[in-house]
Amino acid sequence: MDLLGGPAGEHAQAVRIAGRALAREDLLTRAAAVAAEIAGAEAVAVHATASLETVVAVVGGILAGVPVVPLPPDSGPAERAHILGDSGARLLLAARGAYAAGDGDPPVVPVDDLTRGDGARADVPGDAPALVLYTSGTTGAPKGVPVTRSAVAAGLDALAEAWEWTPDDTLVHGLPLFHVHGLVLGVLGALRVGSPLVHTGRPRPELYAEAAGSLYFGVPTVWSRVCADEEAARALRGARLLVSGSAPLPVPVFDRLADLTGHRPVERYGMTETLITVSARAGGERRPGQVGLPLAGVATRLAAEDGSAVPHDGETPGELHVRAPMVFGGYLNRPDATAEAFTPDGWFRTGDIAVVGPDGWHRIVGRASTDLIKSGGYRIGAGEVEDALLAHPAVREAAVVGTPHDDLGEQVTAYVVAEGVGERQLIDFVAGRLSAHKRPRVVYLVGSLPRNAMGKVVKTRLK
Repeated sequence: MDLLGGPAGEHAQAVRIAGRALAREDLLTRAAAVAAEIAGAEAVAVHATASLETVVAVVGGILAGVPVVPLPPDSGPAERAHILGDSGARLLLAARGAYAAGDGDPPVVPVDDLTRGDGARADVPGDAPALVLYTSGTTGAPKGVPVTRSAVAAGLDALAEAWEWTPDDTLVHGLPLFHVHGLVLGVLGALRVGSPLVHTGRPRPELYAEAAGSLYFGVPTVWSRVCADEEAARALRGARLLVSGSAPLPVPVFDRLADLTGHRPVERYGMTETLITVSARAGGERRPGQVGLPLAGVATRLAAEDGSAVPHDGETPGELHVRAPMVFGGYLNRPDATAEAFTPDGWFRTGDIAVVGPDGWHRIVGRASTDLIKSGGYRIGAGEVEDALLAHPAVREAAVVGTPHDDLGEQVTAYVVAEGVGERQLIDFVAGRLSAHKRPRVVYLVGSLPRNAMGKVVKTRLK
């Protein structure tokens, strides 16, 4: 199954990363050399820096039909050892001199030294894994997620339709190349559609502005920084579409971005296990704080803790279940985790709490494990309280969790980055916007919130 699209435009620039560029034809030639080197391997790891070598290595794995395991370049020794051992990677592809091999690592193959390949593409079935991506591991060791070639194709084609993404677009982003957002959407998506890709190396506002693209990807942290640089933000007025994902986009950032750039951003929802399943449309409405409608071929539902159906009334939260051609089939080497992840009738349990309106629009409240707070008999979504806090002009960041309470079971506790405002003022501010039982009972003013590489707050690290 061919994931990379047809030969049209092969002489045009395909990928530019931090000022270095490869035409599509040159990219495929170099990737063919990688494919020849790794042919027959069980799996290969890629030291996934933001570099042309990473793209060449990943495309080489796809051409060879060998599953690619992106290795985060900032991973610690324990995480790295777990990913390499669990995935069964027999080789590690990296730019020459970029990876310092440790004891027990597989042989390192410098991508730069591979120059010869016959250009043939392996005939690989659609149900074969193209990638093995690892989850963030916030509740234990990262789990391997095999993503099949047909899942990648289905997901990218559905997004191309939803975002009206064509070869005439130039995609710009500066996201890491070891996650769904930066790698699958941001590299394989551009190659499959046939649109040029400009990767800025780092997602800095001035680099986004200089790229002069038509389609931009960013996480909320990126868009918040763009809004803080008004000159860079206004330079994006010539774009066609701004897309935000990987974490909820705060409503004040949505509004500020729309004001400065003239674009109401498209928000979307997905996971490593499902790729992207829900999104607003390029040609349709975009609502602050909501992620839109299911993509083509995607079905969703909400379930209560006892498994019963939750109404799509725009008010009642439930766990989001998904069924779609882009959903994975099970975790690598983890039959126990796989069994827990799927319902008896075959739906994937996302672990995310959502509210769905009568018109089908989805709003993600948060994770069931950290963002559904049960206080005094009420079920409270942390995301709703966070949005209320972020509406205060003095608040820059906010994270809400449930903490133990002798009487209520759990109390709403907020960690807030703000200036010139006190805890009681923030509690009263939320109480004036939401039901009284949703107000924080405790507010901690902090200097920063712990975030992972994709800008998501790591709530397990809030103390």
